[in-house]
Amino acid sequence: MLEKIDLNTKMSKQEYSESLPKIEAELGRLQRECKDLDIPVMIVFEGFGASGKGLQIGKLIHSMDPRGFEVHTIKNETEEERMHPFLWRFWIKTPEKGKIAVFDGSWYRKVWVDRFEKRTREKELKDDFASINAFEQQLSEGGTLIIKLFLDIDQDEQEKRFKKLEKKKETQWRVTQGDKERNVKYDEYALMAEEMLFCTDTDYAPWTIIEATDRRFATTKIYMTVIQAMQEQIRRQKENSALLEKTNKIVEEVCEEKEVQIAQYAENRFSEVSILSKTDLSCSYTKEEYKQKLDKLQRKAERLHGELYRKRIPVVIGFEGWDAAGKGGAIKRLTEKMDPRGYVVNPTASPNEVEKAHHYLWRFWKAMPKDGHVAIFDRTWYGRVMVERIEGFCTEEEWKRAYKEINDMEKDLANAGAVILKFWMHIDKEEQKRRFCERMENPEKRWKITDEDLRNREKWDLYEHAADEMIMRTSTAYAPWVIVEGNDKYYARIKVLKTVTDAIEKRLKER
Repeated sequence: MLEKIDLNTKMSKQEYSESLPKIEAELGRLQRECKDLDIPVMIVFEGFGASGKGLQIGKLIHSMDPRGFEVHTIKNETEEERMHPFLWRFWIKTPEKGKIAVFDGSWYRKVWVDRFEKRTREKELKDDFASINAFEQQLSEGGTLIIKLFLDIDQDEQEKRFKKLEKKKETQWRVTQGDKERNVKYDEYALMAEEMLFCTDTDYAPWTIIEATDRRFATTKIYMTVIQAMQEQIRRQKENSALLEKTNKIVEEVCEEKEVQIAQYAENRFSEVSILSKTDLSCSYTKEEYKQKLDKLQRKAERLHGELYRKRIPVVIGFEGWDAAGKGGAIKRLTEKMDPRGYVVNPTASPNEVEKAHHYLWRFWKAMPKDGHVAIFDRTWYGRVMVERIEGFCTEEEWKRAYKEINDMEKDLANAGAVILKFWMHIDKEEQKRRFCERMENPEKRWKITDEDLRNREKWDLYEHAADEMIMRTSTAYAPWVIVEGNDKYYARIKVLKTVTDAIEKRLKER
């Protein structure tokens, strides 16, 4: 891509002065329209050192309302950031609907600067490029506009700018030893940039090369690129909204028929391969067996938790399952002897207003553990393909897309060294009814049952089919689903504890 760029392109001062006020006004207007339409925007500035990224960011945001954007300067990872998957620090900076995030440097540092400096190993690159593309695709398909700008200058121009910066005391600090080394090895560094651009130039997040030798030309091209991308996104958003409105009217008219069709489809699709229906729910332990095994496994979990911290291994444990299936009881026994400073239990409820304003995976990325810590999720990101799917809180396109998005996220966690376990707490319909009645009769447990629990029970078959599909599509070698036979609480708690301790022990031995 870079070898075809004419870096001698220039713009006259008069032409620049005449065009700038108009495009500045247009960008300001588009920012307001994106806000009104709840369109999140991410603008990425990458490029060679001294190509003018800081200057151009300053010019671009000059015409924007400062209440609607945030600029993120990306440097070397902090100690906290190094203890998470590399995309973690970018997921938590993704903008909410209607806001703009500008990145001075970005996630591309790992496959360019860090690669050049040999902090990223060559064998990691394939996974890193795949993670970056998946990250951008998830955000793009979730409605985020991603604009990627690469500011290009040649070796001689870069060297000239470095010398100019070094002449002044107030700007000397901007030229680092790393900058000089990359200038000396410009061809090698540029080749890595070429590979980065080639591997990540996609329909949903394309690169735009900015000829940055002439700063007036660069400013104008950046403005026009951002403006055109915003205009196109706004057009698509309006078209999609109009189409969705028509679709919703049709769906309302055939709602009951559609629900019957979904149930029939699910029954036909999964009747022969149902996983949950084959679960042996007669598994049980006596109270004495339970106590003996519980004490032994809890002591083991306590010891292994300390080893996890010392060897800096993160653990992610997710619990899904039927209402009243014993998720809370299993979590309590799992953590009872663990150091509370080393784990967090994340209860997942319906998303709040801030969470709704972001991609649905954002709130889960924020809660992922750093190295050596354990994150336990009571309900998880799988709500997308369960409750949101069944209750119509997301579109069919969105929940079908979610299987890949979830697998990609869990792959990133696994690549960062995490132990990942997902439990489906399984009980039958009669056992759930018995537990519901028990809760309603006990004043101390009545708070545990809600109207929503009772409504969900009426859709048992739909939820069971959705759970079967979820398990089949997202149980992987690096993030397996474990079905826990839960009719007997003693058996269920022991199986969870044993599965977790066995997985951790196995990872520790591998280390």
